Amino acid sequence: METKTRLQVLQDYIGREFTVSPSPFMLWMNPIVLEAKENGVAFQYIIREEMSNPVKSLHGGVTAAIADDCIGAMMFSLDEETFYTTINLVIDYFTPAFVGDTIIARSSMVRKGKQMVNAQCEIWNHNETRLIARATSNLLKTNLVKKTLQ
Repeated sequence: METKTRLQVLQDYIGREFTVSPSPFMLWMNPIVLEAKENGVAFQYIIREEMSNPVKSLHGGVTAAIADDCIGAMMFSLDEETFYTTINLVIDYFTPAFVGDTIIARSSMVRKGKQMVNAQCEIWNHNETRLIARATSNLLKTNLVKKTLQ
């Protein structure tokens, strides 16, 4: 039996909640896989009460976590044995989303070098007509070996 790549495992979850992430934090956010390709992934999230700030809008820290995790999932799905770690994450916030809203996060690779990757993630409202936030990130290739997905 042939072992699936990490990307193929991610693709198997299109339309469903991704329940096999090695990241406990990602599992807490309950992402639904919308798209998975070599240079980008898209997840859907429903904003829960515990993801909000006192005015019931999506907490800025959770927004950053969503962007970082979406970029991280794209990097994890690459056909490489080692892990990339985030060096920086810069976020521009444009408009709020509120408890009960559905949002979509889309990551893409801007440039991949031998040791460094520049990536971005855009977070949109459910029908992708309103940009909530945009993040850019630089990641560094490490010598840490990735875990396998089931």
